[in-house]
Amino acid sequence: MREIVFDTETTGLDPRTGDRLVEIGGVELLNRFPTGRTYHQYINPERDVPLGAYEVHGLSTEFLSDKPLFEAIVDEFLEFIGEDGILVAHNASFDMGFINLQLEMTGRPRFPEKRVVDTLQLARHKHPAGPNSLDALCSRYSINNEHRTFHGALLDSELLAKVYIELLGGTQAAMAFDGPGGRGENSENAWKAEPRQQALPPRINDEDRAKHGAFIRTFSGRPVWEKYISLPKASEPSD
Repeated sequence: MREIVFDTETTGLDPRTGDRLVEIGGVELLNRFPTGRTYHQYINPERDVPLGAYEVHGLSTEFLSDKPLFEAIVDEFLEFIGEDGILVAHNASFDMGFINLQLEMTGRPRFPEKRVVDTLQLARHKHPAGPNSLDALCSRYSINNEHRTFHGALLDSELLAKVYIELLGGTQAAMAFDGPGGRGENSENAWKAEPRQQALPPRINDEDRAKHGAFIRTFSGRPVWEKYISLPKASEPSD
């Protein structure tokens, strides 16, 4: 199963009133493990970035002024998602509202709801008392997010991927993204599996089993468990 855990940053809260995407980040999972493939793109929103939005993600109007428009990167974005990719986001209705509106503006079809998983809904179901923000869930699952000074689409996608696995019941994998800045650039070592605990060797040998069988046969009557197991025969005493 192929999933894309993704996040967006925007100029505001409502695409219907003119707010637009300024950043998209995504992490590819295959059968709930990262492949090392990521997607990241800054986007020129063709409007000023309000101070409130800048204080959240740190992306200024000046910084974004020379970045590509959404219509210039949409095909690359859709290629990364693929025809079979399931989209995973925290408070997905927010992100999908922006994605789908800007897809429509470029003449592309919207993503259907059946291709979207909302980790906020998963978290509310699993932890009804909350809190269920991304930071709170990182704290709950001991996921290090100390380097998250601003919201960032790719960084938040990587953190959310770890949270998503925990929400589904956890894994024996230690999700350690290798490469500069903790990015998932090394597909072979993207998440390092913790070694499985080895089974202890048996402490009972054949001689012990034979002695136990001889002891059981000193009982009057046949033990009920001998109907289901075969005990070794006790050796006859020598004259």
